[in-house]
Parts: sequence; C-alpha cells; structure tokens
Amino acid sequence: MTLYQPFLDYAIDYMKSRSQLDSYPIPPGFESKEAITGKGKNQVTVTTTSYGFQTAKLRQIRAAHVQGGKALQVLNFVIFPHLNYDLPFFGADLVTLPGGHLIALDMQPLFRDEAKYQAKYTEPILPIFQSYEKDLPWGGDFPEEASQFFSPAFLWTRPSDTAIVENQVFAAFKDYLKAYFDFVESAEPVEDPQHLEAIEQAQLRYLRYRAEKDPARGMFKRFYGEEWTEEYIHGFLFNLERELLSIH
Repeated sequence: MTLYQPFLDYAIDYMKSRSQLDSYPIPPGFESKEAITGKGKNQVTVTTTSYGFQTAKLRQIRAAHVQGGKALQVLNFVIFPHLNYDLPFFGADLVTLPGGHLIALDMQPLFRDEAKYQAKYTEPILPIFQSYEKDLPWGGDFPEEASQFFSPAFLWTRPSDTAIVENQVFAAFKDYLKAYFDFVESAEPVEDPQHLEAIEQAQLRYLRYRAEKDPARGMFKRFYGEEWTEEYIHGFLFNLERELLSIH
C-alpha cells in the first residue's frame, strides 16, 4: 500500500510541465533510510525517501515520503520560494495512521495580516477551498500558535474513508498545486531592500517554528535515532538558516 505515491508522481510530472525543474542537493544519508518496527506479525519495514528540486523562482521543493504499509503512510511536500519573491509557501502534509487520515493543505502566507497580500494570494484560491469544504470538512482542533502561519484557504480535514483521500483529497492537491504554479509564473522579483528583509524574516520565522515543532520528530527519532532526525530536520527539511549561514 503506497497511498501517497500517486500524489508525489503527479506533483513531479506537473512541475516539470510548468517549469525547468533542477535537482536540489540532498545531504548524504538522507536520500533513503529504512528501519524495522513492531514485533512478530506486526513487524514492518518503514522506508523514508527524500526528494529535492529547485527552479529559477523556487529555492527548494522537497518531499519526505514515509512508507510503512498499513501502519504508516506519510507525504510531507513543501515548496520554499527564493527570498527575492513574496510568494507564499506551498505545504501538503498527508498522513495516514491506523486511526485514520490527517490532511493539511495550504499556501502559507508570508504576511497573514496584510490585506494587500491576502488579496494577491489568498482570495484567488478561496473558491477552490470552498469547493472542497463539503467533502473535506474542517478537521477540528489545531494548535492556536500554528494558526498565524496558515491562510484562510487552509484545508485541514480528517477523512475516515481512504476513497476520499484517493479522490477528493487528490483532486484538491492538484487544484492547489496548479494555482500555486499560476502564482509562481506571474511572480516578479522584489527589489525594495526593506521588503526583501521582511521576506527573509518571515521565511525564517516560519522555518524556525516548523523545525522546532515538527510533528514528525517523535516518529523519526523512534525509527532512526535522535542524531539522524535532528540533522534531517535542520539540514534538509527546514534548512534555510544553514543555507544563509553558508552564504554570509
């Protein structure tokens, strides 16, 4: 069972159709990692595979795909724009555990409280969000501190039926990705120094929060140990700080 492989395959093919997609370096030891978990009949191999791409406007497009059979299926797919664009992040967290599915899909804004920014990047995608609300209702409690990083078009849902993931969630994923690349296509580089500084700080704020609160940390530590996990989080998944340090 590889529930999210079609999502990943689609995303890679679609991005290639919209942009010149180059590879993004994945640090040694993170391309693929395996662990055995569970006992007896419940023993499964959990494999984590990493993917990295970049384009002229997008600094890092990366995916972590965790496959553990019926026990665990996860796709974390995030796009980080270059710092001279005011584009939002694209984020898809698709998680399947024995207890059900957890789906989070959004274009996370750099400046959530600015009306001009919302008009540019959130309002155009609200109709997409609204078209899925009936089939993919709000998934309930979400950490209050996290809400500052999500847009009003944040699709957070807990479908009980795998068929809903394979159909409606997949359709929403495609629609959000297309809308995101429409934004990317029309994005113009920012030249104002103050705005550039604000973009860098907004990106760092988001990445620091995500690195600190990464919900996958406990899972990765259990499978692969603390050292590998922390390096994976800071050196690949949320690596902007490292990248900036290497430049300056």
